[in-house]
Amino acid sequence: MFGCLVAGRLVQTDAVQVASDKFVFNLPDYENVNHVVVFMLGTVPFPVGMGGAVYFSFPDPVSGGPVWQLLGFITNDKPSAIFKISGLKAGEGGAHPFGMMASSSSPSVAQVGVSVEALDQLAQQIPVSGAAVSTVDSFLQFTQKMLDSLYNFASSFAVSQAQMAPNPTETFIPSSCILKWYENFQRRMSQNPNFWKN
Repeated sequence: MFGCLVAGRLVQTDAVQVASDKFVFNLPDYENVNHVVVFMLGTVPFPVGMGGAVYFSFPDPVSGGPVWQLLGFITNDKPSAIFKISGLKAGEGGAHPFGMMASSSSPSVAQVGVSVEALDQLAQQIPVSGAAVSTVDSFLQFTQKMLDSLYNFASSFAVSQAQMAPNPTETFIPSSCILKWYENFQRRMSQNPNFWKN
C-alpha cells in the first residue's frame, strides 16, 4: 500500500506490517539522509475517512531506545509527501502509536512508520517543526526578504549629489534604478514565482 524513497536509493515497497493499521520501513544509514518521500502505491486506497500519519524514528543516543517524531500525513487526496529528516536527529520524541513493537535493533537504522488513522484525528496532530519541506510560499518569503535586504543595504550608502566627492575609479548607480529593479522583480514574482527558471 505504501512506498518510501530516499534520493540515490532504490524505492522501498517492503513495509513491515507491525499491526493491522501500522506499517514500518527500515531506513539504514539514516545519518546520511536529508529527505524522505512517503507515498501511496495507488493499488489500495485508504478506507473512506482515513489517512496515514507519517512518523520518523531514530535511536536515542543516550538510551538506545527509539525516538518517534510525527512528520505529517498522507491521504487519498494527498497521496505523497516529502519530509526533511536531517534536522530531526536530536530532540524529544512525542506521543506515537508504535510503542516498542517496531523498534530497530541497529543503532544506524532509523524507521519511517505509517499509522492509519481517522482524518479528523490527523487534522488535530501537530508535526514536529522542521519536518515540512519548503514550499513556494516560503520561497516567496525568502525572495521578499532578499529584495528588502538588497534595497536597504544599497540605500545605506546613499549620498546626495552635493555630498559626492569626485572619484574616477568609482561607479555610481542611482537608487531609483535599484528601486525600479526591486519593484519589477516583486511584480514578476507575484505573477509567476518560477519566472527566474526560464
